[in-house]
Amino acid sequence: MIIFRYLAKEVLISMAAVTLVLLLIIMSGRFISYLSIAAAGEIPMEAVFYYLLFRLPGFLELILPLGLFLGILLSYGRLYLESEMVVLQATGMSQRRLTMYTLGPALVCALLVGGMSLYLSPLGANMTEIMLQKQRNIGEFDVISEGRFQAMPRGNRVTYIEKLDKASGSMKGVFISEKVTLGDKEQAVMVVADQGRSYTNPETGVRYLVLDDGYRYEGNPGEADYRQIAFEEYGIRLPDQQPIQQVNKLYSLPSSDLVNGTAAQQAQLHWRLSLPMLTLIVALLAVPLSKTNPRQGRYAKLIPSILLYMTYLMLLTNVRKYIESDGGAVILLWLVHLLYFALAIGLMYLDGSWKKLLGRGRTQHAA
Repeated sequence: MIIFRYLAKEVLISMAAVTLVLLLIIMSGRFISYLSIAAAGEIPMEAVFYYLLFRLPGFLELILPLGLFLGILLSYGRLYLESEMVVLQATGMSQRRLTMYTLGPALVCALLVGGMSLYLSPLGANMTEIMLQKQRNIGEFDVISEGRFQAMPRGNRVTYIEKLDKASGSMKGVFISEKVTLGDKEQAVMVVADQGRSYTNPETGVRYLVLDDGYRYEGNPGEADYRQIAFEEYGIRLPDQQPIQQVNKLYSLPSSDLVNGTAAQQAQLHWRLSLPMLTLIVALLAVPLSKTNPRQGRYAKLIPSILLYMTYLMLLTNVRKYIESDGGAVILLWLVHLLYFALAIGLMYLDGSWKKLLGRGRTQHAA
């Protein structure tokens, strides 16, 4: 039990470190992407955190198996390099026993991945799509920021507001420039107002931006044909909000809704079930792959092992896409797992057999 706790601790610490690094890299790229969208005014800045939070299970369901795989390679590679594994083998630690000890933390990781792939990840994807639908229905002036020119996500409108009170919806120093079609001619329209406010008609529910004490200019730059209109009150109708509907995308459906679904839904369900199986099989692969000679160094087999893992994951992904598009049998996914499971068993048990055969051959040759 002491040896099991020691090995599990080494594997889990290495897995946590690798997972954290990979998660930070991926989340940083996604965070920058969401920040650029928020800076363009398509989503509010405070929604960026929620987008990242809802997408977190989807990232972890793919990062955790890789983190476990690399964690086993690094921790056991260190034990081989520092001859600790030789001492353990001298005390009776066989390859089979080492594999059984490794399946302890691997099973914990597989349960976490299964919970994320089957429940948390679809729930997060569904919440993300619902938030995106809500943002599409938010008016252009609901995501405006004061003190800077901002291009609106809908159309070719540019807006500047000197001061904005989001609690009351009142504005001061409003400037709006856009291209509109008047008759058969496209003209530039600029509206300047001292102040403005948002207004919703209580009877029809139509939303307006109401501007007070300003001017409207119509005409194209460089042309003498333009108009200037002074107004005390000027209303701009905002786009109507569409009702929020339940998201029905494949990856955001609950796992229970995929059981008796179409071929694409069946492929999605078996893909979610495949991720915990992937976690266990890569753990079996990592045990023999982590065996290194002290002369080779700790990272001698790291790059070939990562290539093997990426080949495994890419093959699963391509098979899933084939099933979704061409209606192939879902058993193809499990055949991929069976192939790599057989490879793991071969690496664990045939290595000793090949060494015995080679040893006999050398003995006969010497005789």
